[in-house]
Amino acid sequence: NHTRISEFILVGFKSHPGSQLLLSVLFSTMYIVTVVGNACMILAIRTDSNLHTPMYFFLENLSTLDICYSSVITPRATLAFLLGRRSISHNGCASQMFFFSLFGTTEAFFLAVMAYDRFTAVCNPLLYQVIMSKRLCVLMVMGSYLSGCINCTIQTGFTFSLSFCGRREINHFFCDVAAVIHASCSDTLVNELVMLAVCGSIIVGTALVVFISYGYIIITIVQMPSAESRHKAFSTCSSHMMTICLFFGTVFFMYAQPEATSSPDKSNTISIFYTIVIPMLNPFIYTLRNKEVKGSLKKQLKR
Repeated sequence: NHTRISEFILVGFKSHPGSQLLLSVLFSTMYIVTVVGNACMILAIRTDSNLHTPMYFFLENLSTLDICYSSVITPRATLAFLLGRRSISHNGCASQMFFFSLFGTTEAFFLAVMAYDRFTAVCNPLLYQVIMSKRLCVLMVMGSYLSGCINCTIQTGFTFSLSFCGRREINHFFCDVAAVIHASCSDTLVNELVMLAVCGSIIVGTALVVFISYGYIIITIVQMPSAESRHKAFSTCSSHMMTICLFFGTVFFMYAQPEATSSPDKSNTISIFYTIVIPMLNPFIYTLRNKEVKGSLKKQLKR
């Protein structure tokens, strides 16, 4: 029978009480850097007409998504470490899971969309403006969010249909799907199969789009006649390649190793990378590797 409880207790990193203040300072610092860095990216792109292209349209949306993604997790975790308030209401946990799954899934689709954009720019430069029309770009962004919404609705709905029988402790610092499922006293086989099928298809599907796109990109770059052309083509893709390696690398590392999810501390540590660290690093990766964005930011600073 379904048992509804009023709240859960998040016990991520509970085994290290002496490090709570350090974690709160670390999390708050990374969150501030994430918000400021991504906000600067958005400002630079919106205020510079030279950056009103499909690539920067996707980059602006990625920065907005990263702010939202980090905001779902980091502020609450920071307060929990600082004040020791680890309880979260039933509805609050469901809401956090919903939005975490929404933004996390959408980011995976965004990276696939951006890989297709770079594939079109490098492999079909003459048709780039025709193929990557404003309408198609908007539809791709909307489709990414729609896919994320479908996934988070399925995951949250299935997870919170379980019984918990008074077991309130969740071995994580936020309401991750797998951690909440493990806290249930119900038979979770169906939930685990659904999570594996849905999340697996999303990760594999988006990763395939990325790898196939960059496979063609690399082949095209190698076949370019001049070294200058190869360097220019590679420089436009290198930032995105670094972001892809960071995001999919940590996700694969998290879910491809059984011991990563069975060990709470290891699971928590890996989760920090793809929920907090990567959204913080993205604006720096794109800024440091992109002369146009750096030029736009310098203009804003002079103003």
